[in-house]
Amino acid sequence: MSVSAALIALAPIVFGLLAVSALFSAAETALTGASRARMHQLEREGDRAAGRVNKLLEDQETMIGAVLLGNNMINILASALTTQVLTAAIPGGWGVAVATATMTVLVLVFAEVLPKTLAIVKSDDVARFLSAPTLLVVRVFGPIIYTIQFIVRRTLRVFGVNLSMEIDVLAAHEEIRGAVEYHHSEGLVEGRDRRMLGGVLDLSEMDVSQVMVHRKSIAMLDAARPPRELMNQALALGHSRMPLYRNDPENIIGILHTKDLLRALVEIGPVDALDVVPLAREPWFVPETTKLKDQLNAFLKQKSHVALVVDEYGALMGLVTLEDILEEIVGEIDDEYDTTVQGVRRQTDGSVLVDGKVTVRDLNRAMDWTLPDDHAVTIAGLVIHEAQTIPEPKQTFNFYGHRFTVLRRQRNQITALKVSAREPVEEHG
Repeated sequence: MSVSAALIALAPIVFGLLAVSALFSAAETALTGASRARMHQLEREGDRAAGRVNKLLEDQETMIGAVLLGNNMINILASALTTQVLTAAIPGGWGVAVATATMTVLVLVFAEVLPKTLAIVKSDDVARFLSAPTLLVVRVFGPIIYTIQFIVRRTLRVFGVNLSMEIDVLAAHEEIRGAVEYHHSEGLVEGRDRRMLGGVLDLSEMDVSQVMVHRKSIAMLDAARPPRELMNQALALGHSRMPLYRNDPENIIGILHTKDLLRALVEIGPVDALDVVPLAREPWFVPETTKLKDQLNAFLKQKSHVALVVDEYGALMGLVTLEDILEEIVGEIDDEYDTTVQGVRRQTDGSVLVDGKVTVRDLNRAMDWTLPDDHAVTIAGLVIHEAQTIPEPKQTFNFYGHRFTVLRRQRNQITALKVSAREPVEEHG
């Protein structure tokens, strides 16, 4: 057979091999870039192709190894055949050089860039389309891939790198959080939606102690007071549920619901004839280390909206409500009796007057700041943590890009601060 006849006969074979290589490349890119959430949803709706994609992604390392093995075999075979024919037409090193240059261009354009570009744009569709042949390739090359994986792991272990199939390279929560932040920076997710999604993810990391109302701020009712006085106080406080104590605020005997109080008024009549104590419901105590996610589930299961928070010694620390947890997701929930962002007052010069008991998270939400909330719950606690002392009034501190000035202090408690943007430091040459 002449050289020209060999080239004509070789062309369909090489382009056929390149087409198979393109499918391998597209499968690798599409399967690694496919949305797992969408694939799981499609599988639940009965999509078999999505089910195959999920099955392949369960052992992603084996899938990638099988695809790469098939892809390399095809590319090497195509290059070898092309080199054999071209070296017969162009003797010596020039034949090898021409064959290398030709196959490099063909493989790069038609077997790598083109299919991978398509796979990036249509990851989910391409992954579903190529899931069946890819699954077949994985089953055929599976034993070879397991052997290769064994050799790779043993080799890396010599250099101190220990790989395990159980290691989760990227935690699911952090992956979701990173995706939300990325889409927010691209303008595809609004700031409010970003905070809501972040709040949902934070529920499993935060304790009830970080959102509770401190015991000093709990609106309580004294069971020893006359019924009429109790009624007036309950109406003045404006809460639907209030702890009822006897003798000592630490001695909570129940939670009084205003609906129960009004129902008793309708049934009994005169206010002075009411016996308030039997109307109170049994108090619910939870440890301060309870995660918000667990407490939210407990609220829904118990069909209760209020829980009292205690420390490891059983001492009352505060009160947490269902609304407190929901506000971590959706932001401040105001009704006709609430004032917007209590304790935060914006000033005309751009600074903010903040009560010391305001939580760092509430201040961040109100001002769209990023002050850390892992060191302290309240803004006063954050200043004390950073200052490593209890500051005196008029003392000023600069940290996290803000200037904090202590305005008032009551005993060992900071009650008011002024927070403003840190002024840039002038450099003197």
